[in-house]
Amino acid sequence: MKKNISQRDIAQMLNVNVSTVSRALKGLPGVSPELRQEIVELAEKQGYRPNPFAMSLRYNTTRTIGVIVPDLSFSHFSHIVKSIEAEARKAGYMCIITDSGETYEGELACVELLEKLHVDGIVMGLSQETEDFTHLERLKQSNIPVVLFDRTVELGFSSVGINDVATARQMTLHLIDGGARRIAFLGGSNQMKQTIDRKHGYLEALRERGIPIKRELVRCNHASFNAGLTETFDLLKLPEPPDAILAAHGLLAGSAFQAIISLGLRIPGDIAICGYMSDWVSDMFHPRVTFVKQNLKEIGRKTFKLLHDQMTGDDSVRHLIVNAHMEVRESTQKGSSS
Repeated sequence: MKKNISQRDIAQMLNVNVSTVSRALKGLPGVSPELRQEIVELAEKQGYRPNPFAMSLRYNTTRTIGVIVPDLSFSHFSHIVKSIEAEARKAGYMCIITDSGETYEGELACVELLEKLHVDGIVMGLSQETEDFTHLERLKQSNIPVVLFDRTVELGFSSVGINDVATARQMTLHLIDGGARRIAFLGGSNQMKQTIDRKHGYLEALRERGIPIKRELVRCNHASFNAGLTETFDLLKLPEPPDAILAAHGLLAGSAFQAIISLGLRIPGDIAICGYMSDWVSDMFHPRVTFVKQNLKEIGRKTFKLLHDQMTGDDSVRHLIVNAHMEVRESTQKGSSS
């Protein structure tokens, strides 16, 4: 195989110093126009390409960032990652994207891999299983900047999320105003701050309207399609089943919808449903599902901006909120039933 030509090779061909070749290729002063042109033309002719690994050793930067995602197949995360990658590219960084598979062990493996690759910083959404944050503290002690997105913790790490409490409260009040009195809450793991905050908004709305809180209607387990099916079937078997469901995750909303329809119940005639999902996912259901619309592109943009600030010397801890809002569709409007 043909060996990639180096700056040293070019210098030997032209009988000049390697530093002269380097300055010419970077467009720096100190090289005559004639020699610069000769160096550039030879580099192009020989197919010269800069060696990123050599540059990383010389300048103590790899110009790469690590991205850890709980589940890349879930469109919610893939849209955020796409935005992060676009912003990183603009700033001259490449992304190494890893998937934890929604497990703590997977997350540890991703962190260890990115450490070995000497990335300049890491952005990550925590897995549902993560409750030990020793690996994050290790990154901090190693002076590797870390920014959390979507699923966050308040342990001294910058983060980007949405107004979870406010949006859950808004949707619960919407269900109450539509006549619902036994509203179920389907959440992910109770160790996730996201679940805690959304449940808080749900409970806040019930208290605000004087509606008794029923423990059997609050189901916080694993945010997966199968878990959502199981929990919804259990809810619908209760002596007094719910007349509405608030799903705190897109997979839970989708599985709850399927469980309801499979039992021959009407949405929203028998039971209303709303949740957190993308607009195009909502449009796939009939009737369309009332949902919280999130600006995923902005979440990605702000996440990279926070990381870039840290990589360039800003050691402050900041928690940014990207406002989301409810979009009302037919699944909560009693005038239209499936």
